[in-house]
Amino acid sequence: MRLLSIATSLMNESPEILYVDDELNNLLSMKATFRLQYKIHTAINTDEAREILTRNPDIRVIFCDQRMPGETGVEFFASIKNDFPRPIRILLTAYADMETVIDAVNRGHIFRFVRKPWVEEELISSVEEANKFYLATSLLDIRNEELQCAYEELDKFAYSVGHDLRDPLVAIHSALRVSLKFNDVKRIHEVLGHMQTSISKLFVYINNLHDYYLHRRGGLNIGEVDIQALFDYFREFYSIHIENNGIQLDISVQQSEPFRTDEVALKLIIQNLLSNAFKYQRRDNPDKRVSLTATVVDQQISIGVKDNGIGIGEKDVGQVFNLFYRASDQVAGAGFGLYNVKGIVTKLGGKITVDSAPGEGTFFNVVLPGK
Repeated sequence: MRLLSIATSLMNESPEILYVDDELNNLLSMKATFRLQYKIHTAINTDEAREILTRNPDIRVIFCDQRMPGETGVEFFASIKNDFPRPIRILLTAYADMETVIDAVNRGHIFRFVRKPWVEEELISSVEEANKFYLATSLLDIRNEELQCAYEELDKFAYSVGHDLRDPLVAIHSALRVSLKFNDVKRIHEVLGHMQTSISKLFVYINNLHDYYLHRRGGLNIGEVDIQALFDYFREFYSIHIENNGIQLDISVQQSEPFRTDEVALKLIIQNLLSNAFKYQRRDNPDKRVSLTATVVDQQISIGVKDNGIGIGEKDVGQVFNLFYRASDQVAGAGFGLYNVKGIVTKLGGKITVDSAPGEGTFFNVVLPGK
């Protein structure tokens, strides 16, 4: 989806062009001829051209005269290919000898030559071909970046599977071996308790994996959502956990207009944020509190989940949405939750922010547009 969106945007934009020539009349002629078709930048020397390239990163095509004072066109192209690799380079020359051609290809990575004095039709053809080549290479670069991210995710995923699936299984296997040596029911119950904890970890991990692939692969199912009813569902869902752990859950909903979104996706967001708010309470705090709020205004919802738990350190706040990242070891986890939340929020076209301080608690705010 990201690649398609970028491709559509690039193809719909008129290409920006930089024309470098030490003859002022040629610069004026270029601007006058093509001002309605393209956005034209002109430079009378190569130093000015470098400044223009720095200020205008969207330039796609560079025309440069070969015989420039102080620096030839080939030398200019060769000098900028590392700092400005994206723009397509076209050399203007009235003297295309073989040595110049070889030098241009080997040193300056020239896309093509245009003879001077240039002909309007040839220049237009050069721009169109160069723009197509620019689009192809740009999209390839984007695809390579996406593949690199995918490989990095795969590496992390392989490590996570090896670690977070193996450890509970090893614990269960060890507990079984130990339990076979006991005849005392009390001791056996203790071992069964450890096994239950390990199995619970496996269930959490598998559910997180399910959520992970649900939001990455699944489509959206848009419908009207009753936010109050949804929040009541969560109050009931967590009622036993809240009671057993002495947590106060405060809920507030302000909704005077219909709101449409994917209810399953919204549930996943809220469930992950509430789960973290409950898990990362300060164990010694006699007044554990979590608040869940929502306001629907102008076809937009703002959801807040706030706790007075252990909080998140400054160095961790910016990384909590990364895959497999865990800011605290207080509770075992695989680091899927907030990554899933960020992905779902993005898929719904919204934004999520976090404000936290160690020992004071954490506040997540999610803003989603209606569909």
